[in-house]
Amino acid sequence: MQITFNNNKMKSKKTTIRILLFTVFLLTSSIGFSQKPGIVIIKAGKMLDTETGTMLNNIMIMVENEIIREVGTNIPIPSGAIIIDLSDATVLPGLIDCHTHITFQSGDNYYEMFRKSIVDYALLAPQYAKNTLEAGFTTVRDAGSKNFLDVALRNAINSNKIPGPRIQAAGYYISSTGGHGDLVGFSPMLGTREPEEMTGVADGVDAVRQKVRFNIKYGADVIKFGASAGVLSEEESVGAPQYTQEEMNAIVDEAKMWGRKAFAHAHGTEAIKMAVKAGVASVEHGSLIDDEGIALMKKNGVCLVADIYNDDYIVSEFIKMGYPETTIAKEKKVGLIQRQNFQKAVRAGVKIAFGTDAGVYPHGWNGNQFSFMVKWGMTPLQAIQAATINASDLLGWKEKVGSISVGKYADIIAVHGDPLNDVTILENVFFVMKGGKVFKNQK
Repeated sequence: MQITFNNNKMKSKKTTIRILLFTVFLLTSSIGFSQKPGIVIIKAGKMLDTETGTMLNNIMIMVENEIIREVGTNIPIPSGAIIIDLSDATVLPGLIDCHTHITFQSGDNYYEMFRKSIVDYALLAPQYAKNTLEAGFTTVRDAGSKNFLDVALRNAINSNKIPGPRIQAAGYYISSTGGHGDLVGFSPMLGTREPEEMTGVADGVDAVRQKVRFNIKYGADVIKFGASAGVLSEEESVGAPQYTQEEMNAIVDEAKMWGRKAFAHAHGTEAIKMAVKAGVASVEHGSLIDDEGIALMKKNGVCLVADIYNDDYIVSEFIKMGYPETTIAKEKKVGLIQRQNFQKAVRAGVKIAFGTDAGVYPHGWNGNQFSFMVKWGMTPLQAIQAATINASDLLGWKEKVGSISVGKYADIIAVHGDPLNDVTILENVFFVMKGGKVFKNQK
């Protein structure tokens, strides 16, 4: 079969993505795909109940197909059941990362964005998904992707064609012209690389509403927009608002009308408050939040999803990739402040959900953030709950994931040692089950 590649023909692009994902499937193997459905009994030496914060001893978990059917200390073992012995390990629910870019990963240099096409990203995305899953993250909320590649990846995973986490996909990041989601600092001729409609750029109340509908039409589960400027883009500001209050209100309102939650990229003090007033489910980054913003988030039950690990990676690695000095300077300006404000938010009782911005640094390193959350104000239990019950609540999947409970998906991980004593243990997950299928077991 021959495909003619033409940037102006969207059918060709979509067909190409599907073919590439299917090709990767044919080349990919995983324990989970060969496991037959049936009853599985997991014997856990310790199990963390994330809902109560209690560490339980000698627990048995019965899994039937993809669902947890029973949890207790003396479960009768049916004839023919598969037994998985994790009696020398600590078992936890699958982890959740609420801010990834699972179809993208920072490359060797800044200018790779001009050398890679959607075909390149389609080939690499399944590996990023596999790395994420094998790190113990069985669910992610993806925070923006071009050409609806995150939607295609989600669909391929859901239909068991390739291994990966459950994905809530945002589709295109909605941005103002010249904003964090637009390409700035380059020749306007680069705008001819893709059709105008195949971007997330929109200005004005009517246009942003249309862009929300456009994303949902092509499969977005959630809506993400840029409330403020950003770090890894070339605007002069790092936190100035990039939409009016009316535009933000329209985005959130339109998303709600279609049964979707909206979340906002927001570094800046004023932009954070504007996004909260608009009714977002979460604020991403939250670097320059002040006391008023913290109080407003707490009052409205808005989650803070702060990527407080990747500052170290950006400062040390992005300069080697050739990122502009102005971009690195912006990161140096907000990195420490973001962590200090995260600490203030934790102390004030703002609800925290785990999110890393994975893709800025390599996928599969998601667990590295736990120790930073503990260093900057959380207990190990709070950090784990941020990546389980808090995250599942934010995603609207509280009845599906986030704890090892009867009726939920059998998303289960295991580590050696006690993560409540040493949270860095979560950087080395040796066992991963998702939906009752074992995808990793390196005991």
